[in-house]
Amino acid sequence: MSAAQPRIYLASRSPRRRELLRQIGVRFDVLAFRGGERGEDADVDETPIDGEAAERYVERLALTKAEAGMRRLVWRHLPRQPVLAADTTLEVDGHIIGKPESPEDAVAILRSLSARTHRVLTAVAVSDGERTRSALSISEVRFRAIEDGELHRYVATGEPLDKAGAYGIQGRAAVFVERISGSYTGIMGLPLYETAQLLQGFGYSCL
Repeated sequence: MSAAQPRIYLASRSPRRRELLRQIGVRFDVLAFRGGERGEDADVDETPIDGEAAERYVERLALTKAEAGMRRLVWRHLPRQPVLAADTTLEVDGHIIGKPESPEDAVAILRSLSARTHRVLTAVAVSDGERTRSALSISEVRFRAIEDGELHRYVATGEPLDKAGAYGIQGRAAVFVERISGSYTGIMGLPLYETAQLLQGFGYSCL
């Protein structure tokens, strides 16, 4: 990568997204937001709108976070660089599933995914203050049947509590996964193909 290659801002505190950007050689600075107890990526309302489809919901949040990030860097008089944001959610039986509110909620979510196939949707958005573009990755994940004892032991590790759908495929929950169809990195929280394509549209080549 050329020394003149521009940097971007990552409007997320997710260590998984930082790791994935580094994997493809993206140089970035983390644009911090105010966070609540659930560790939101940005100071935006993540409540779904009544009747909102999961596709629309996750893309709306990614766009909102990218635009909020651009406003934040203007307010803070930071160097102008593209802002990248992302949002991940799960959908099962038409219901949007976000991060668990508590360990008990995490158990209930995982129980609802046991022996089922669910969708993982991750939207990525990039804004440079003049343009904002987004892309959507949709994958399917099939869980094997999970015994209650396993659920409680997994939740007790603390791993599910900050993750959409109450699990991380790159962590211990990998033992529950029978198969996936789609983007593994999208299920982790940042689909690298879509991310690279978006950045290319803003003049940022990953190679």
